[in-house]
Amino acid sequence: SWCHGFSYFLITGTGFIGRNLVGYLVNNDLVTKVRVADKVPPQMAWLNNKHKEAFVNPLVEFKHSNLINIASVESAFADVEGPFDFAINLAAETKYGQTDPVYQEGIVKLSLNCAREAAKRNVKIYIEASSSQMYSADKPEDEEMAATEEKKCDPWTFVAKHKLSVEKELKSIPDLNVVIVRPAIVYGPGDRQGLTPRLIIGAIYKYMRETMKMLWTKELKMNTVHVEDMCRALWFLCNHGKTGEIYHIVDKGDTTQGKISELISTIFNIEHEFVGSTMSSLAKLNMNSIVEEINDKHMEPWADACQRDNVTNTPLNPFIDQ
Repeated sequence: SWCHGFSYFLITGTGFIGRNLVGYLVNNDLVTKVRVADKVPPQMAWLNNKHKEAFVNPLVEFKHSNLINIASVESAFADVEGPFDFAINLAAETKYGQTDPVYQEGIVKLSLNCAREAAKRNVKIYIEASSSQMYSADKPEDEEMAATEEKKCDPWTFVAKHKLSVEKELKSIPDLNVVIVRPAIVYGPGDRQGLTPRLIIGAIYKYMRETMKMLWTKELKMNTVHVEDMCRALWFLCNHGKTGEIYHIVDKGDTTQGKISELISTIFNIEHEFVGSTMSSLAKLNMNSIVEEINDKHMEPWADACQRDNVTNTPLNPFIDQ
């Protein structure tokens, strides 16, 4: 079918979603070529065996690129066979707790460099993977109602604030056929920042033999989407997405903090409790130092547990952002 004969350009394709998308595209025979541009080569990206296999497929090319640099972006997009059909930007400085200039470079500058180059090369569809941390739930009715794509944005993390400014800028790039996606918490093989930090924290509380305490309540929404579904959605939108549209990507599970905590408690055989809204609202006033304290509390037992089991190097950590 016509869906099978396209070439894909993946921006930061060795990251969590990128590695799964490479696997999805080649294993389902959906491409003529996939080029992955990233500053982290596959050999150093902690790929599992299944993902390693996908990257050695002859249809996959890796291009070592620093996409904050315009010359590097031009070289990454250049191809003797002509422009790529689709480009998907999975890039973002997703590490929490960074400074503003780091996000400005790693999210805004990088994304706009790639989008302008894609427009110049007449890419059929350019997908921008944005963030769903766009909707504040300060009013009680916000918690009850699922946010629609039209809802007014009020980003509540630094990453989302910068992602929103990218979304706004993209609209002003001439000849850019852009589709914006806002995924929920993405989890699955290779996840480091979605649900994995909570799993690590569960393991830490088992190690410390303590009750796992969490801010807010069990009703707190933590909508999720499995990375395989995310990949299917990205492929579908390349072929059927409407230019200029924003799409939420989320499962129907209506996941809450309570559901996730129940599962983690079962896995590690630990107790958990929530400090509730009143205490959490008070904590909000001093969130910076509270988060710092929590991270300090978790880091030492995590380091001890890794040492005990001879884990000398790992990309995982229990670090949380406010």
